[in-house]
Amino acid sequence: MSRNQYQERSNVIRIIFITIGAIFIVRLAFLQLFDNTYRDLADQQALRNVTQYAARGLIYDRNGKLLVYNEAVYDLMVIPKMTKHLDTAYFCKVIGISREDFDARMKKACRYSTYSPSIFMKQVSKEEYGSWQSHLYKFHGFYVQKRTLRVYDKPIAAHVLGYVGEVDQSDIDNDHYYKQGDYIGKSGLEKSYEGVLRGVKGKRVMHVDVHNREIGPYKNGAEDTMAIEGGNLYTTLDADLQEYAEGLMANKRGCIVAIEPSTGEVLALLSAPGYDPNLLVGRARGENYLMLQRDIAKPLFNRALQAQYPPGSIFKVAQAMTALDLGVISPSTGFPCDKSLVGCHNHPSARTVQEAIKMSCNPYFYFVYRRIIQQGKYSNIYRDSPYGLTVWHNYMERFGFGTRIGIDLPSVKSGNIPDTNYYNRWYGAGKWAFSTIYSNSIGQGEVEVVPLQMANLACIVANRGYWITPHLVRYYGPDSTRNEEFYTRHETGIDRRYFEIAAAGMYDVVHTAGGTARRANIADIDVCGKTGTAQNIGYDHSVFICFAPKENPKIAVAVYVENAPGGGGFWAAPIASLVVEKYIRGNVTRTELEKYYREAAPCQKLPLTRISKKKRK
Repeated sequence: MSRNQYQERSNVIRIIFITIGAIFIVRLAFLQLFDNTYRDLADQQALRNVTQYAARGLIYDRNGKLLVYNEAVYDLMVIPKMTKHLDTAYFCKVIGISREDFDARMKKACRYSTYSPSIFMKQVSKEEYGSWQSHLYKFHGFYVQKRTLRVYDKPIAAHVLGYVGEVDQSDIDNDHYYKQGDYIGKSGLEKSYEGVLRGVKGKRVMHVDVHNREIGPYKNGAEDTMAIEGGNLYTTLDADLQEYAEGLMANKRGCIVAIEPSTGEVLALLSAPGYDPNLLVGRARGENYLMLQRDIAKPLFNRALQAQYPPGSIFKVAQAMTALDLGVISPSTGFPCDKSLVGCHNHPSARTVQEAIKMSCNPYFYFVYRRIIQQGKYSNIYRDSPYGLTVWHNYMERFGFGTRIGIDLPSVKSGNIPDTNYYNRWYGAGKWAFSTIYSNSIGQGEVEVVPLQMANLACIVANRGYWITPHLVRYYGPDSTRNEEFYTRHETGIDRRYFEIAAAGMYDVVHTAGGTARRANIADIDVCGKTGTAQNIGYDHSVFICFAPKENPKIAVAVYVENAPGGGGFWAAPIASLVVEKYIRGNVTRTELEKYYREAAPCQKLPLTRISKKKRK
């Protein structure tokens, strides 16, 4: 072989070695400078990023009583890649879980990531953690992370306070602040004020040894960040009144809403049946939630904000104020109690608006509503009625009906105040008139309201023509921030003197012979109220709104008791009066009445099968 041939082979070999070397150099440079996979894996074995969860803000009532606070718990975290040599049987024995449970939890953790930590067991109590804390170093890939759990001082106001639950994918997609395993307000004030209550998460970067034990902060804590605790909420609730009202609604279905008329501050808001908010805390939360969700009485359903009921005769107050303002009746207008038009109970014919409110005369308000709907603007009743209905609909919106009242709680319903489009879709344009829709006159028909709107109506009369946006938080955070939209004054635009007539009529309902709510009478307190008995499937609902005292009112209340035979005057009115007395006096003197309504269980059993008689008050 010639010298040139050796030279050529030598060059080829050199090129091959140079090429291989270049490949190694490029790959090494890429791994060191651009690809963090191996560095991250090494860091995960030597460093631990521990999330510092901020304590959620506390929640207080209007008098400074603590309603919601925090308690320390622990999440057992796992990095699946580091558990290859785990003695699974021993681990399960120490931790207190079955092998099947272990496999299911590990499978879920691996689906999330084999290299990154995720929750293996959440919300471990300090007692449970203490029982196996000394063994934890033996289990490579496992460590604990501290967080806080909500605790409710008393089992009240569950529908107001709400609950906290683990984030789902939609929560993470909507706000990148959250990661898997984080918690978020799911309902009530916890949801509405999540941004205030949650605070800001921090981080600790720790060195760990081969036994998975923390041996000190990384870079002396240079990369650590402090968690910032959440802001506190100072609510408008009166905890004592809330607890008292919930006791009155034991063994019943319905709700109570109590508001301070001059400020719009909600003093009590409850839905019955309720539940202990502590049930939706801790590892048993999921099981308890399913139990509550399957309950036929719907304890998770917030009737005060989401139930859309026929208002019954309490609606007559708004009808009267509208008719007076339009001038289609005067304060001294009288109508006969003609039962051939619409059913009514026995009483003399009302000679004035005040008497009509007092006696809750159905035919009277049939005539009132007819004058609102058929004002004579057009000779054709099929043109005149849509005109009148539009006017009426606009007035009802001024009272807050048919719209979502902007209370600081989620999932508030608007009720239904039918308009011309509604009836055109139902009957066809030009095919309906007053005679088709007259049931609206007495709070039946297609009219639906939520109890919050009912309490707001009582506030409007108490204030003689306006209302302040109902709200549950006075201020929040260290700077005592308040939401200015909850101090907006909404005017009905109706003359104050007409509301004086309404207040006088509502006073007579409670305090004079022939009134429909004599059971709501409280010695030395001028209660002004209006009863309602609303038709539905099953026994009629019992309805009552009131405010007290008549001058400079301190409280307005709406009570709704479902499927309770006897009418608004027998069930809802006495319960409302007990709430009023408790708030104004601080104690209740009518102890026998209190005992009776605490223990009574008047609501028709579910499921409902009986259709009630057509009877309204």
